Amino acid sequence: MAYVTVPKDLTKVKNKVILNLTKRQIICLGIAAAIGLPFYFLTRNYIGTSNAATGMVLLMLPAFLFAMYEKDGLPLEKILWNIISVKLLNPAIRKYEVENLYELPGQAAATKPEKGGKRHGQKKRKQG
Repeated sequence: MAYVTVPKDLTKVKNKVILNLTKRQIICLGIAAAIGLPFYFLTRNYIGTSNAATGMVLLMLPAFLFAMYEKDGLPLEKILWNIISVKLLNPAIRKYEVENLYELPGQAAATKPEKGGKRHGQKKRKQG
């Protein structure tokens, strides 16, 4: 008897089209091949095979990352958009000085007395 495992959360199941790849992955890898392969074949005679292969890999890497990278169910472009919106478009405003709500109006904050000095609210005693 055949045994098939069924995942508990069916929203995470993705339809595989060809070679166990999704439609998104096939499109991105096709774009990577359309950019990288012509670069390799056009430049290998001028800059050498090794340098042309390195350039091809560097040109294909972004499309490969967009095809394969996923974190917490989000593809790379959504992750990058979230980072850009949080860091650049809507940065958090940080207050470095806060107002002491427990301080009475017109009263300075209590400070640590210097060695041999007087504390706030104490008068210096007269000697003699």
